[in-house]
Amino acid sequence: MKLFPIEAGNFKLDGGAMFGVVPKTLWSRTNPADDNNMIDIASRCLLIENGNRLTLIDTGMGNKQSEKFFGYYYQWGNENLDASLKKHGFHRDDITDVFLTHLHFDHCGGSIQHNKDRTGYEPAFKNANFWSNQKHWDWATNPNRREKASFLKENILPMEESGQLKFVANSSTDFSEAKELDFGIFFADGHTEKQMLPHINYKGKTIVFMADLLPTAGHLPLPFVMGYDTRPLLTLPEKEKLLNSAAENNYYLFLEHDAHNQIITVKQTEKGIRLNESFTFNEIFN
Repeated sequence: MKLFPIEAGNFKLDGGAMFGVVPKTLWSRTNPADDNNMIDIASRCLLIENGNRLTLIDTGMGNKQSEKFFGYYYQWGNENLDASLKKHGFHRDDITDVFLTHLHFDHCGGSIQHNKDRTGYEPAFKNANFWSNQKHWDWATNPNRREKASFLKENILPMEESGQLKFVANSSTDFSEAKELDFGIFFADGHTEKQMLPHINYKGKTIVFMADLLPTAGHLPLPFVMGYDTRPLLTLPEKEKLLNSAAENNYYLFLEHDAHNQIITVKQTEKGIRLNESFTFNEIFN
């Protein structure tokens, strides 16, 4: 098995929305805002090469939305998914599986593209299965009013229409081994229904793809929960359980949205779980 971090682009989001009820005087210490109160956000995906299987975890926003749409997100930097794949010697047509932690547009938008005559949409990974789970799919395709703007039908329905959609089995507990894939899954319901966080055993270490349960290192204190979470009081115990396990077992936490920290470890302190060390992927695994 080999792993590769894939940078699908950077953008900005409102710092207040990213930290919910936490005062700016606290969250700005780790995530400084610009004059518009916007903070740096990454779209960092993870590619798993295992034999003939090439699995991409999440796909970023993609590029098919309108100029007006992207104008809300202040994209910056030169990273994009295709260039990042090419850097590691791959093309999107090589991808056999796309695993989506959840179906918010910033996690799955790159999965779908315009068709050739731009009259509709088609999978951007023509040779891949797209993996979700039944409960989250039902949640996303019949969205509540709060999340409706994040679940865009053009990002979601073409997966099913193409015949490339697959579901992992929902677990009766919060963790299960995905027999169909190469890793375990922690299911979390605070951010959205049945978000999936992969646990990957790699070179004697456990890497956890944190998705939106821990967007940035600045979100480590338990009350630092995003305003985007649909059930923040569920996020609290989910974070606590996973971060305690991470501290006890020295998990390496892969941060999808932290523009300045790729991977971190955590430790127990008198104030609770806090940052231990921050690494680039290559510092640990190359």
